[in-house]
Amino acid sequence: MKISREKRSKKQKQSNTDTQWQALLENEAEANRYAAKCLSVCAGVGALAWLFNILGIFIIPPIIMNIGMPFTILFFLIPTLLCRITGGTPSWLKYGIVVCGIISIFILSSAMPKHGVLAWAVPIALSCHYYSQSLTKLTLVASWALFSASIYVGMYIGEGDLNLMINEPDITKRVITGKMLFEATLFFVVPRALTLLGISSICTTVAARTRRLLERQIKDSEERQRISTELDVATRIQADMLPCIFPAFPERPEFDIYATMNPAKEVGGDFYDFFMVDETHLAIVIADVSGKGVPAALFMVIGKTLINDHTKPGVDLGEVFSEVNELLCRSNNEGLFITAFEGVLNLATGEFTFVNAGHEMPFIAKAGGIYEAHKLRPGFVLAGMEDMVYQSGSIQLSPGDKIFQYTDGVTEATNAAHELYGMDRLTEVLSKNTDKKPAELLPAVKADIDAFVGEAPQFDDITMLCVSYLKKLDNPQTV
Repeated sequence: MKISREKRSKKQKQSNTDTQWQALLENEAEANRYAAKCLSVCAGVGALAWLFNILGIFIIPPIIMNIGMPFTILFFLIPTLLCRITGGTPSWLKYGIVVCGIISIFILSSAMPKHGVLAWAVPIALSCHYYSQSLTKLTLVASWALFSASIYVGMYIGEGDLNLMINEPDITKRVITGKMLFEATLFFVVPRALTLLGISSICTTVAARTRRLLERQIKDSEERQRISTELDVATRIQADMLPCIFPAFPERPEFDIYATMNPAKEVGGDFYDFFMVDETHLAIVIADVSGKGVPAALFMVIGKTLINDHTKPGVDLGEVFSEVNELLCRSNNEGLFITAFEGVLNLATGEFTFVNAGHEMPFIAKAGGIYEAHKLRPGFVLAGMEDMVYQSGSIQLSPGDKIFQYTDGVTEATNAAHELYGMDRLTEVLSKNTDKKPAELLPAVKADIDAFVGEAPQFDDITMLCVSYLKKLDNPQTV
C-alpha cells in the first residue's frame, strides 16, 4: 500500500512538472511572436529615422546612415521571417531572436554611438518575454561584450562622439590615441555598462517574478481542474443516490410517480426520495437543505439516509421527524437545517399521512379537478432546534387524485428583471397541465420556469415530485 501511494505521489509530481513544462513551452512560442513583433516595430522606427535623415531633419552623415541602417533593419526583421517559417515553436528560436536584436543594436551603436546607447536595453527587455533568468543573463553578457566593442568600433568608422573626441583638432582624420581609448573605457564603456547592468537587474527580477506568477497560475489551474473533476464525480454520485429510473415501479399498477432535481451548482442541497415502506405503503420525501454546494450536499446525504432508515411500518411520521431532528442536531456544527416533507400513501385505503418540517405546501388535484394548494401548518425545520415534536396529518385520496410537491427553487426562480416565478404562475401552469401524467407534468412545469427565467442564472436547486394514485390495491393480504 505504501509503495502504491509513493508511486501515485511520484506520478502526480511528474504530471505537475509536465504540465508546467508544457505551459512554459506554450508561453515561449507566444513570446517568440511578441518579441518578433517588437523588433518589427524597431525596424519601423529605424526606417522612419532613415527617412528623416534623407529629408535633412536629422544631421547624421548620410554615408553612415545609408550603410548602417539597412543592415540594422534587416536583422530587426529576420525574427519575423523565422517565426513565419517555423511557426514560432522551435526551442532555439528565442536565441535566434535575441541574437538578431543584439546584432541590430551593435550595428546601430557602432555607426551612431551618440544615438544607440539607449537601444542596448532592447535585447535585455526582449529576454524578459521568456521568464528565464539564465537567458537574460546570457543576453546581458553578450550585450556587454558587443556594447563595449561598438564604442571602440564607432571611434574609427562610426559617426563619432564629439564628447569623446572634443580635444582632437581634426576629428575627421580619426587619429585615435591611447589616451582617448583609456578615456573611452573610463568615461563611456564602464558607466554605460553599469547602466546596462542596472537595467538587466530590473529585467531579471521581472522575468523571475513573472515566471513564479505563471507557475502559481499553473498550480491554481491544476487545483481548479482537480476540484472540477471531483465535483463532476460528486454530481454523478448525488444523481445516483436519488431514484432516477422511471417508471420506478412498473409492477405496481396502483400508482405512477416521477421526480426531477436540477441543482444550481455542481452538487445541490435538494433531494427527493420514494420507496415502499412495506407492500401496501408508498413513502415520498422531498427536502431542501439550507445553503448550496458541497456542505449542503453532504448534509443532504445524512438527512436522506436518516429519513429513509427511520420510516418503518406502523411508526408515526411525526415520530420519524422528531427522531431524525434529534440526530441531525447532534452533528450539525455548520448550523445547517432542512425543510422537508414526507408522506406515506396507503395503497389499499387511499389514506395519505404526512409530516411537514417547514416545507412548501403541496398541490393536490382531485380526480377530474385541477391542482390546488393544500394549506397546512408546517412544523419547524429539521436540525434547527433540539427536542422538537412534530405532528403528522392525513388526507383521504381517491383513485385519480394526484399530489405535486416541490422545493422553493421553483417559486423563487428569478428572471433578469429580478421578478419571482411565484405561486400564481405555478398554480396556473399546473392547472393547464392537470390531465398530464407525472412524467409529462414535471417537464412542462420546468419548461415554463425556463421560459420565465430566460438567460438569468439559476440561484437555487429546482426539485419536483408528482405521484398519481391510480387504483386501490385489490387484495392487500396476498401482495
